[in-house]
Amino acid sequence: MDNKISREFHFGSLLRFSLPTIAMMLMMSLYSMVDGIFVSQFVGTNAFSSINIIIPVTFAVLGVGIMLGTGGSAVIARKLGEKKEKEARQDFSLLMLFGVVLSVVLAVLGLLFRDPLIRILGANDTLMADCRVYFTILAAGFPAYMLQIMFQSYFVTAGRPHLGLWATVGAGLLNAVLDYLFIVPLGMGVAGAALATVAGYCVPAVIGLNFFFRKKGNLYFVRPVRNWGTLLRSCANGSSEMVTNIASSVISILFNLIMIRSYGADGVAAINIVLYGQFLLTAIFLGFSGGVAPVVSYNYGAQNRVQLKRVVRICLIVILGCSVMTLGAALLFAPGLVGIFAGRDTSVYPIALHGFYLFSLSYLFCGLNIYASSLFTALSNGKVSALISFLRTFGFILPVLLALPVFAGADGVWLAVPIAEALCVALSVICLLKGRKRYGYG
Repeated sequence: MDNKISREFHFGSLLRFSLPTIAMMLMMSLYSMVDGIFVSQFVGTNAFSSINIIIPVTFAVLGVGIMLGTGGSAVIARKLGEKKEKEARQDFSLLMLFGVVLSVVLAVLGLLFRDPLIRILGANDTLMADCRVYFTILAAGFPAYMLQIMFQSYFVTAGRPHLGLWATVGAGLLNAVLDYLFIVPLGMGVAGAALATVAGYCVPAVIGLNFFFRKKGNLYFVRPVRNWGTLLRSCANGSSEMVTNIASSVISILFNLIMIRSYGADGVAAINIVLYGQFLLTAIFLGFSGGVAPVVSYNYGAQNRVQLKRVVRICLIVILGCSVMTLGAALLFAPGLVGIFAGRDTSVYPIALHGFYLFSLSYLFCGLNIYASSLFTALSNGKVSALISFLRTFGFILPVLLALPVFAGADGVWLAVPIAEALCVALSVICLLKGRKRYGYG
């Protein structure tokens, strides 16, 4: 049976193929915001700040999962293109097992060093108790979270992106219903929000286990074969995604530390409202780039240069068009998005709204950077992908974030990301131009 990623793609068919992954990323962004919405509206600003103090810890699990998912997906899709289906299944099974074991290790380490870790993240005495509760419950759910993240990549590689979408929709709906139940009628506060989140993780995990154990299609679980080369190639190939999430974690911590010193809990709430908006508005870029990546990997492995060239050209057109539309949407809907988390009569609202407008400039540049990094991952060039990701999420942001507030005050915090994304566009363009002849997409 031919995998769906092997068929010929044109503009419309490529968009349709990537649409479930885009929708899945949008749903993930929305249901990651649900905790924040319920906590901010029904528990309070301090509780909202507490859960966002903990969020950077989950980036470690997210980073490992995306590294193994996207990095492994590129290796597996390439082998499918080379007709090495048995090897592809063994590699897939090995990577899934490794990911689950690693998530358990991360959970145990996190719980052992919970309090010092929470302090490093920026929690003060006021926020400490809620941070402890939220972190403890989330850590217990790390294995389910790892399965969810990895399955989202492999559903696409298996030619079943719609399954990933419906799994994410189910997770989001369950999370929202339980958030309401636990927080509003039962009054469980941040514990209820954490329990609802972990329950949401379990939906894609269970659906993925059921699908891949049933041996449908040409990608499913088999007895894994120890292959350190596959693990290393997958980790190296997906290292850019790991770099992105670890760097995002560090930058989020710095944002929280700077804002809590300047504005207290209101500052932490404001910066995280803006970052929630970023999760939502960059979901299109992340979803589209992730959705088309297996198609690129397959055609690169099959040496179908005509199809590869067509797919990359379509992707660049879509990304550039979406960049302009996303900037417009961010500016247009900023008051409404901020208002979801903070009432217009609160002290948080004006801080967050002003920051949202300045931060929105980043949407004009980030799409191309996200796509360029994803493209090189799909082409099994983890070094270039990691370089782009590192510079856009850490290398350029860090010096700007540390220096600009000295001259521009709080505006320097909001402008750090747009300036970093703009600087990184130049690097992305150079890498894309240099890669045309080497990979045959030019």
